[in-house]
Amino acid sequence: MIVRVEPSSPVPPYEQIRMQIATMAASGVLDVGARLPTIRQLAKDLGVAGGTVARAYRELEAERVIVTRGRHGSFVAEPNATARDGSISALREAANAFAVRVHQLGADPQGALELAGQALRALPASRP
Repeated sequence: MIVRVEPSSPVPPYEQIRMQIATMAASGVLDVGARLPTIRQLAKDLGVAGGTVARAYRELEAERVIVTRGRHGSFVAEPNATARDGSISALREAANAFAVRVHQLGADPQGALELAGQALRALPASRP
């Protein structure tokens, strides 16, 4: 699982982590039942505080994107209506963060949308 945190982003690190994992789960990049790294391991890999990853995981669990099974770890949950609603909310937040970043960079909005489209087309196809 590849997650990145951009320190210069206006989006808080926990939210960057939450959005990326939610997107990977919704798109099928992360299979249902896939085990996520431990909070400690992901925090170490990303160079962030454990509380940052813990908050992202708590929010993902509240959105029913993941399920935590105590000492056994956290896993990608089976999609349901609540998770889909959370995905729409997360997508809206990601779009807003993208718009803010495009504006901050002074980039051409149409060019930015084309680059976003290219990035989306480069992702593996969603599974049914």
